Amino acid sequence: MKTKKEPEKMKNITSSKENSKIMDARIFERVPTGILGLDNLIQGGFEKNSTNLVVASGGSGKTIFGIQFLIEGMKRKETCMYITFEEKKKEFYSNMLSLGWDLEKYEKDGYFYFIEYTPEKVKTMLEEGGGIIETLILTKKINRVVIDSITSFSLLFESDLQKRASALELYNMLRKWNCTSVLTYERDPITDEKTTSRVLEFESDSIILLYYVRFQKERQRYIEILKMRGTNHSKKVFPFDIKKEGININFEEPFTGEVKDLIVS
Repeated sequence: MKTKKEPEKMKNITSSKENSKIMDARIFERVPTGILGLDNLIQGGFEKNSTNLVVASGGSGKTIFGIQFLIEGMKRKETCMYITFEEKKKEFYSNMLSLGWDLEKYEKDGYFYFIEYTPEKVKTMLEEGGGIIETLILTKKINRVVIDSITSFSLLFESDLQKRASALELYNMLRKWNCTSVLTYERDPITDEKTTSRVLEFESDSIILLYYVRFQKERQRYIEILKMRGTNHSKKVFPFDIKKEGININFEEPFTGEVKDLIVS
C-alpha cells in the first residue's frame, strides 16, 4: 500500500511546484496605468486582474485618474468599460474631450463602453451573480473596468458586516471577470476619519490616495500609494498636476514633510 501511495504523493508535489510557478508569473504580470510618472513608483503598473481603490475628496482628480487608466488600455487596443453612478454621458464626453480624449470615437471603434448605473442596480447585479454587465464584459472581452464612484454603493448597507460582505462579493466578481479594475471612493484622506471606506480598503489589492489641499496660499495636488500587494512601491508623497494629457506626477521631487503638514488650519 505504501508503494502505491508514493507516486500520488510525488504527483502532488510536482503539481504544487507548477502551481507556484503559475502564481509567480501572475503576480509579476503588470498592466501599465497610463498615469504619467506612476508606473515608475509601482514596478511598472498594476498587477494584472487586480482591484485598485482610489480614495480622494471632490476635485482631486479621481475621475480623470480612472479615465486616463482606460485611455491607456484603449491605446493598446484593449476593450474598456466605465461604470458611473453620477455622470451623464453627453456632458461627460464633452468634459473629457477638453483633455484631448475622444471617448465617442473609442466607443464607435468598439473599445469603450459607457454604463450609467444606479447603486441599486449594482446591488441587484450582485444578487443576480453578474447580470447584464457580466454578459457584456465576457462577450466583449473587457480588459479594464472603472467604477466611479463606489461611495453611493457602500451607503446602501447599514452595518460594517453587510458592507464587507458586499465588497467581497463585488471584488470576487471583478476578479472572476479577469479584468484589471479601478474603483474610486470619495473621502478626504487627511481630515475624514470615517470608517465607511475601510471595508473597501481592506479588500482592495491596492489603495492610492489623492490629496487636494491649500498649501502656501494655493491649492495643490499630491498622490500617495498607501498599499499595493506584491509590489515594492514608493512610500513617499508626490505632487502632481492635471494637464491636457491628464495626471502628470512629479516623481523626481517627493514631498519631504509629513502628510499632516499638508493640512492648513
